[in-house]
Amino acid sequence: MSYNVPSKMEKESFESMILKKLNNDKLSHYKKIFNDNYKCPRNSEEYTLKENLSDELLAKLDFVLKRIGYNQFDTIKDIAEYFRMLLDEKKNIVLFAYNGTGKTRLSVEFKSLGQQLLGDTGEKTADTLYYNAFTEDLFYWDNDLDNDTERLLRLNSNSRFFAGLDELEMESRIRPLLHRYADFDFTINYETWAISFSRNVLTSGTTNRIDNIKISRGEENIFVWCFFLAVVQLVVDKVESYNWVKYIYVDDPISSLDDNNVIAVACHLAQIMSGNDVKVIVSSHHTLFFNVLCNEINRAEHLFLQKNTKNGTYIVKDTTKTPFFHHVALLKELKKASDSGELYTYHFNILRNILEKTASFHGYAHFSACIRKGAEEDEPVHTRLVNIINHGGYSLFDPKEMVEENKEHFKNILNNFLDEYNFNKKLFEDDQVQEEQE
Repeated sequence: MSYNVPSKMEKESFESMILKKLNNDKLSHYKKIFNDNYKCPRNSEEYTLKENLSDELLAKLDFVLKRIGYNQFDTIKDIAEYFRMLLDEKKNIVLFAYNGTGKTRLSVEFKSLGQQLLGDTGEKTADTLYYNAFTEDLFYWDNDLDNDTERLLRLNSNSRFFAGLDELEMESRIRPLLHRYADFDFTINYETWAISFSRNVLTSGTTNRIDNIKISRGEENIFVWCFFLAVVQLVVDKVESYNWVKYIYVDDPISSLDDNNVIAVACHLAQIMSGNDVKVIVSSHHTLFFNVLCNEINRAEHLFLQKNTKNGTYIVKDTTKTPFFHHVALLKELKKASDSGELYTYHFNILRNILEKTASFHGYAHFSACIRKGAEEDEPVHTRLVNIINHGGYSLFDPKEMVEENKEHFKNILNNFLDEYNFNKKLFEDDQVQEEQE
């Protein structure tokens, strides 16, 4: 395997582009490996790499160069290999990438790197439990076209994903998760590997159970997600059927969900990621989902994946400590919600988060400094409102729509903020917020 480790570097470039970047607490432990293996003789203007270094050492140098952004990635497989090395040091990775960049291919490559053939059996070992579009394809509908009565969601029983489930009382594990998000119920038939759905409907004061219903696409996505979370819990509980899982890889679990469920799913996932010793990667194109995960998970690696359209290489940026473009994208989400009038209490949480980051950037101690000084009676009302709604005990799993008066206050705070800090108004007209390619 080849590594992109330069044999020579100009002294100025080496010190400014490598050693300087390694001076922060997060990366300082890498500094020794460069000081030990790159030497600059007295009166020389060039650092030279030692000769005959081992592949292991070259791989480590290449890894660090990629981590500080000096090296780009030639292929998606290179990123997957980098992630496996990064997870030797980190517990969680949260990745943002726009659709079409290669998120799903990355999850597949990561999984494939953990597969090994078992002799001549044709079977493979695995170390990654993953959720992506392929996971959703393990569930498929049998709509009973002949009789239109028994509509079933069938499972691909050949998948390792379902190994041993018939002995693990999955209904009792899935149901509490599902009822966080949905009002329908289900039954699993392990002999036919099929799931039937039902719903209680109130008619004229009487509750009736309707069986064999066809749930919506969004409800199906929620069900599959809860099924996956139940399996994750089996991994966390170290159930023998899943003792092969070393990594969990989750790619965009929030398709077809509204913002309320997006926040609920992100918070629930963050709880799981923070409460066990399994290594987890989550990738998404959804700015709100990504932002909630970044805020809720301590010490995760926050990354942004871009593709360089000029040469086909990939860039992975660390956004942990820098104001990331997603704050602009979040403002776009808030502006969209504000203009539509579909405002919920959690929108104040997002707005306060942005106000706090802006205040910190400008050297202020409190977010209220970023609320426009206008009418004397408005400013304290707006500050109190942001405080009260953020600390009012509103459940993320039961979001409340704002009353009309609070909607007006929200719109005023947001619009004044956008005007005060002179944001480019075209950002809120485009379909997508994208950084310039480097």
